[in-house]
Amino acid sequence: MLKQQLSQKLLQKLSPQQIQLMKLLQLPTVALEQRIKEEMEANPVLEEGKDIDESIDAQDEFENEKEVSEAEKEFDYEDYIDDDDTPDYKLYVNNKGKDEEEKSIPLSGGVTFHQKLEEQLSLLDLDDETFTIAHYLIGSLDDAGYLRRDINSIVDDLAFTQNIITTPEKVEEALKIIQSFDPPGVGARDLRECLLLQLKRKKSDSPAHKLALKILEDYFEE
Repeated sequence: MLKQQLSQKLLQKLSPQQIQLMKLLQLPTVALEQRIKEEMEANPVLEEGKDIDESIDAQDEFENEKEVSEAEKEFDYEDYIDDDDTPDYKLYVNNKGKDEEEKSIPLSGGVTFHQKLEEQLSLLDLDDETFTIAHYLIGSLDDAGYLRRDINSIVDDLAFTQNIITTPEKVEEALKIIQSFDPPGVGARDLRECLLLQLKRKKSDSPAHKLALKILEDYFEE
């Protein structure tokens, strides 16, 4: 399957707090709900059944975390979690120097990460402009699947290199199409957006899912 074929590298420097949050997000729904219940029992400020805005201060999730003096130290996320917790996509920490060149993500049969995205794009019935913009965006993704370039810069490039006069809104529309592709999280502009895309793909109404979204949307800092 496509998710099993893709081995996506998301290269980031993570703080211990971020790793703790990401660890929670990988838990199955039942396990995450149990964890939240335990937190509510330990912390009377958290009350189930009320609006999330009134029931949680996200900092309480990490209140008992041990302070680490080396806050900028790099961690390998896959070493932190068990194999059973690892989803179809995998997160890695960038332990390479900035000058080291990352290679395209290899897939079975020699198919690259970008080629798989192109295959998914070709299955859609899009107008010529949207297709061209989406094709250009795929080519602009780095080997970790992130879009690092500014939308306005892409608008300018499309005008000069593709002779397409478009708007930031049209580029955002094409980007959302790419973000609907597999693996979940592709086309994100930062780690926070990547995790949100992955979490929203689950389409769950459970309290645990809503809590995780709340933490990412309002409290997650890179």
